[in-house]
Amino acid sequence: MRILPKSYRVDTSHGAIAVDEVGRGRTTVVFIHGNSSCRKIFRHQMMGALLYRCRLIAFDLPGHGDSDDALVPERTYSRPGLADAAIELLKALAIDKAILVGWSLGGHIAIDMAARYPGLGGLMISGTPPTGHDEIGRGFKPSSHLALARKRELSEAEVLKFAIGMAGEPVAPALWEAIVRADGRGRENLFRGREAGLGVDQRQVVENLPVPLAVVNGAEDPFIDLDFLDEVAYANLWSGRCHRLPGQGHAAFWTAPHLFNPLLERFVRDLEELGPRLCEAQPVSRIPR
Repeated sequence: MRILPKSYRVDTSHGAIAVDEVGRGRTTVVFIHGNSSCRKIFRHQMMGALLYRCRLIAFDLPGHGDSDDALVPERTYSRPGLADAAIELLKALAIDKAILVGWSLGGHIAIDMAARYPGLGGLMISGTPPTGHDEIGRGFKPSSHLALARKRELSEAEVLKFAIGMAGEPVAPALWEAIVRADGRGRENLFRGREAGLGVDQRQVVENLPVPLAVVNGAEDPFIDLDFLDEVAYANLWSGRCHRLPGQGHAAFWTAPHLFNPLLERFVRDLEELGPRLCEAQPVSRIPR
């Protein structure tokens, strides 16, 4: 019998947040999507093998998908603001320990959460260069896509270009709808906050992170400088290297779940084997904020 996620909304101080949940088990895995996307982008992971042994959570960030627009855009639409919203959601769901999987903006949000969420059991990022405050612009390839990622209003042609850049062709209707629905104020404010230096120094975080960090990218990602990712002195890099999935772009977990999911499943299994010792040895709160 096919298992389907249950969907619900949770009220937070940032607005109501839409959640999909499936599976059960002692391990909780939380998926965080990218700029102008939605929780549906993780369909292949939510319906993968992990659902039979883990509790899987995917949610729409404020201003995305079925979640409310931010009640106070200036408070919410930044990396630290969205991290606050995610932490508040986890607290409301009584999730005191979780593995975070973040894609693109979602990875940046997860890194910001790492300094403030004491229950972090592990982190996987994809399409997310962890740059420092003095490295704005590093980690990314020059691309007209970045101009769209920060633009408040998008034409139909720009929505199509944005979607193809994100996940290739053919464009999934759910992704098209997610981009059209996304609150354009979020795109604007995110980049303003980035340029203002809001949030943690992400390079410092990953270079001091006491829990395992998995870095998995498409080898042909058109936006991310994968060589930069290889240069970072990660404190606890899972498997000792950054993974590149052959022939894949920015959303490898979506376009090639047959390559991505086995890595995710192995990462979760390795973390489970570490057990409660993981966060007891070095509290996550010791990393730079």
